[in-house]
Amino acid sequence: MSHVLTRLLATAPDLIPVASLPAWRARLDEATSDLTTPADRALVAGFVADRVAYAFAGGYEAALARLTRGRLDTARARRPTSLCITEEGGGHPRAVKTRVTELPDGRLSITGRKQWATGAPLADVLLVAASTGTDAAGRNRLVLVAVDAHAAGVTLKKMPDPPFAPELPHAQVELDGVLVTRDDVLPGDGYDEYVKPFRTIEDIHVFLALVGHVIRGARSYGPRELVERAAAAALALRELAEMDASAPETHVALAGALELGRSLLERADEAWKSAPDDVRARWERDRSLSMVAERARAERRARAWERLRPST
Repeated sequence: MSHVLTRLLATAPDLIPVASLPAWRARLDEATSDLTTPADRALVAGFVADRVAYAFAGGYEAALARLTRGRLDTARARRPTSLCITEEGGGHPRAVKTRVTELPDGRLSITGRKQWATGAPLADVLLVAASTGTDAAGRNRLVLVAVDAHAAGVTLKKMPDPPFAPELPHAQVELDGVLVTRDDVLPGDGYDEYVKPFRTIEDIHVFLALVGHVIRGARSYGPRELVERAAAAALALRELAEMDASAPETHVALAGALELGRSLLERADEAWKSAPDDVRARWERDRSLSMVAERARAERRARAWERLRPST
């Protein structure tokens, strides 16, 4: 971590605008070619991003790398990836109607529809949550399947741009008898090991990227005190990235780290007032991206404290 922090504190920020997300990703790959840890990649992603949308994209992809670490083949591990969970009924396991079935020849077939898949229009790999049926208690049994985004039977329909960070596209994903193999199914329970912990992992890595972006802005527009606070937040989030994403103590500490992150964003508003007009306008438009899913975070924190309550 120290060498990454040194890079962010000592390297001059590249202030040349980037025209598109693919062009920025090429810049990111060059900047992180020597990094093996998703958290470090997320932090640098924010630093080399010239806007919040690209910082979020870097944090999101780092979160997916952390989620699937050691479980996704190397050919796919660093490719642009989108996690496809949410369906018409929402993102709860019982709302997942997409089905994976076994064919007579041993291959698997996936059929269903996902929506609001982040980054899917530009992805090479889709990580699809699918049902294999229900267990004895009637609960939906989920698996996570790696699908080639360009495979036969995959149709992507770009969804309307959100009011913030429109450079980060979302898509509706239709899967019509898409063929995969058992090797494409990631090991472990789809809900417990992937869907459930992802929100925690995503929060950590996206906020790492946002902190890296604040360091970039504060080093460009000041003040130095903001750089110092952001460096401290980066160290806290970096430690959290290696903790158990399902543990209540992780969620309690994360709640505190996110509060620190939000206070940094508020302080950054002052720094960005001296930025060029277009940079400041994008910042003011997109910084609210960090506030999405606040209710879910509050519920997660409450559950964590409940789990930590001493038994009587």
